[in-house]
Amino acid sequence: MTSIDPSTSTLDGPPSSPLSSPFSSTLFDRYRLGGGLTLPNRVVMAPMTRARAAAGGLATPSMATYYAQRATAGLIVSEGVQPSLIGQSNPGTPGLHTDEQAASWRPVTAAVHANGGRIFAQIMHGGRVSHPDTTGLVPVGPSAVPAAGEVFTPTGPQPAPTPRALETAEVPEHAQSYASAARRAVDAGFDGVELHGANGYLISQFLSSNANLRTDRYGGSAANRVRFAVDAVAATVDAVGAARTGIRLSPGGTFWGVEEREVPELYTVLLGELARLEPAYVHLEATADDEVLLALRRAWPGTLIMNPVLPLGPKRTGRSDADRWLGLGADLISFGRAFIANPDLVERLRGGLPVAPEDEAAYYQGGDAGYVTYGSYQHAG
Repeated sequence: MTSIDPSTSTLDGPPSSPLSSPFSSTLFDRYRLGGGLTLPNRVVMAPMTRARAAAGGLATPSMATYYAQRATAGLIVSEGVQPSLIGQSNPGTPGLHTDEQAASWRPVTAAVHANGGRIFAQIMHGGRVSHPDTTGLVPVGPSAVPAAGEVFTPTGPQPAPTPRALETAEVPEHAQSYASAARRAVDAGFDGVELHGANGYLISQFLSSNANLRTDRYGGSAANRVRFAVDAVAATVDAVGAARTGIRLSPGGTFWGVEEREVPELYTVLLGELARLEPAYVHLEATADDEVLLALRRAWPGTLIMNPVLPLGPKRTGRSDADRWLGLGADLISFGRAFIANPDLVERLRGGLPVAPEDEAAYYQGGDAGYVTYGSYQHAG
């Protein structure tokens, strides 16, 4: 299992529990992840869709620049990368399901490593959050229930289509797709992978009580609804090793219209099953109240990455949020939007320097403006 790097602590002895450690951990302490990867600090760059991939889902030289600029993060988690064509959610997103795609990522990971960084690929199967105009295929999901709202397509937003419900015999193929993409990711130089089990995408759809209406072994009870997530993680652990496998979760989140009944029970069952597989980490979003999140911290014996604020909410994760969750038992803290306009975010946090605002209009517009054009604090303005 992962552990605190004892060389960074001023106190002796192991933590007494995930919530009451005698260590005085700070955001800038080193951390040993997965038993082998040493992170120079506890700042994680969260995965963020930037929609800059080339045709065919290929990574680009600009993506290499973007990630390398942010390599002082203790760990970078890439934007969501589709594990199959049918798993693609949005236009302009990269893939890891062909040899050409894997080859396109090698300059990206090499650039991050040349700048002293570490990077995991986030493997993201969109499930029902997709559109035939994007992939040429009818989306699939646990049940024939459409997502709420509109999805992005090459010609603009369109109503989410009704997905085709997966047959029971098909489900393992989609769980295995995460593992196949993970093998390509490691071959492309990534240090590991994070399965996107959050925000209303395929794993989250199986966890849901309104997107998943199945009556087979993948639906109904909490034990059945977590099965797809556990199978996907188990397949990935078999493919690339537990130390290279993480998962991101959004307990109680309602993205794309998903709902979850009995959130504490559901996620306690899930974390119990995942603990047997000993993945490198669980990455939680603050989509439930503190009582639930702290109970999940107690239920999870391994490394916890905490994302303290909602994605695209009104607030960015800041130093006070990070310090609070380190005090509550998180091991690592992920920052999302703050990294967009602040490639040197770690040093800004360390020095108490101003954090620049990002240009929201440039989030998904493509091109280099608002992508690789932000400078460090010393060169800003």
